[in-house]
Amino acid sequence: MAWWKGIDETRLLVAPDPAGNETGSGCLLSLRHPKSGNKACYRLASGGLQELHLFKQSYRSWFLGDYVCEDGGIYFATSVDPVFILLPIFEEARMKKGDDLGKFRPLDEIIFIDGYPGYHQLMSIAENCMGVVCEIKAIGSSKFFRLDDSKVLAWLHCKVSQLKQTFPSLDEKYASMDEQTTLSESVKIVGEYVKDEPWLKLLCKRLKIDLMESTKTGPDFESSLASKESKLLQQRCDSFQEGSGNKAKRGGKQAKKPKLETQSRNIKDMFSKKKS
Repeated sequence: MAWWKGIDETRLLVAPDPAGNETGSGCLLSLRHPKSGNKACYRLASGGLQELHLFKQSYRSWFLGDYVCEDGGIYFATSVDPVFILLPIFEEARMKKGDDLGKFRPLDEIIFIDGYPGYHQLMSIAENCMGVVCEIKAIGSSKFFRLDDSKVLAWLHCKVSQLKQTFPSLDEKYASMDEQTTLSESVKIVGEYVKDEPWLKLLCKRLKIDLMESTKTGPDFESSLASKESKLLQQRCDSFQEGSGNKAKRGGKQAKKPKLETQSRNIKDMFSKKKS
């Protein structure tokens, strides 16, 4: 798909479309990853949030219509609960110290993150979904939010329970796991989206499982590969957003001539005979 009009590069994206929008429209956002805090790429579409994953192998290309796209990478967008993405900034916003429960803050202050304007597009989503982990006070027409530890832990526990129920339906391998292994695997998945301190540690304590066992990762080369793909994905996300921003600054509507994709070749040209 072409990410934005005016951007020459074409990439292949496989994404869910809950609203049945055949145009595949959506916008890419740079947000903080809830676990690492690093910049990550997400897609906002049909009122839902999706995280992007890049799968790329050497010596692969795509046939797109009459053209060959030399970049053989494929992007997958998978739905993600926005509470995971918003949890870290709501935790920071309450400015909790010691036994103090922290402050109630208006939503527009909470989601103002320097260098991350994408959070502003999550205003309505945050207002609708963060009540599950926050105390809310209404003063007139204004609402004030404060993260509640007990609500967060109850919500995380619910996520783990949902995963435990899902595992047996995946395949025989998962169906054959014992209760403790299923619990550990569920916590491990949830742990990919929350910080070790305080949430994963508190969750493990509540479920009475070992924190180190639940956060055990695979081989180093897998982590290294995932890191490289994440950086490449973010670089492209940034370049697409910059290109879209530059286009928005241009005044007037001018007709554009069709332009061939960069790093693409017409399939017909590949098989045509050269003139002597």
